[in-house]
Amino acid sequence: MDILQLTYNGIVLGSILALGAIGLTMIFGVLRFAHFAHGDLMTVGAYIAFTFVHWLGWPIWLAAIPAIILTSVIAVILDQLFYRRMRRVAPVILLISSFATALMLRALVQIIWGPDNQVYETGISIPYRVAGLVVTPDSLKVLVGAVVMVVVVHLFLAHTKMGKAMRAMSDNVDLARLSGVPVKRVIFWTWVFAGALTAVAGILLGMDTRLIPTMGWNTLLPIFAATILGGVGRPYGAILGGLVIGLAMNYSVLIMPSAYKLAVAFVIMIGVLILRPQGLLKGISL
Repeated sequence: MDILQLTYNGIVLGSILALGAIGLTMIFGVLRFAHFAHGDLMTVGAYIAFTFVHWLGWPIWLAAIPAIILTSVIAVILDQLFYRRMRRVAPVILLISSFATALMLRALVQIIWGPDNQVYETGISIPYRVAGLVVTPDSLKVLVGAVVMVVVVHLFLAHTKMGKAMRAMSDNVDLARLSGVPVKRVIFWTWVFAGALTAVAGILLGMDTRLIPTMGWNTLLPIFAATILGGVGRPYGAILGGLVIGLAMNYSVLIMPSAYKLAVAFVIMIGVLILRPQGLLKGISL
């Protein structure tokens, strides 16, 4: 396949991974645990949007609004029900708890929406051809949606009091506490923030591929790889990590079958953990 086409496809995939990784890295940075249910929360957001598209006939951009709100609410509820009481226990127990939460969310998706593949829009969309590059309308929407969300994330983190507090807690929890950062409020808004981003990432993934109950779980490994590559607790690093992982996964088809794309993300993640555990932007060392 043409290198230009692989680059474009890699940027589209990397954009989706970046949005998922930003939320994951903030949870990791603020709460210090790997949220294994992050991928399945993406699936929930994607299916909530699907409900508004197919049951109420809303356009996808409008259906994204309630999906973002409801996914954020679900993220906060999960924290209050399952994680809040275990903040002071060993991280491995929180990790196991999040794994169980992931299984529960996936089962709920299958019960409510069924195990079959779904799409937001049926019919054939004619791709554009620009200088030999094949660009589908859905991939363009994915790129535009991802760019808009990255700008929103930047404005939130750089220009709001809560965004700065979240970054401070991610940098140094103890110092942030001593500086008077409202910890409970920051944790609440971290879940809202992560829930909103997972919903958008899930919707964009559903637009780029299809909706299946395991779509988020299947994407969790590359999202973790992007988070670790960029530096845990570094939202801008997550964007960089997502793009690098997306491009690497797509370039890999030049030398191996596409079925091994996930293995590429795994190898990069292991390599970073061995050689530079703090990631490219010097996040929390693992």
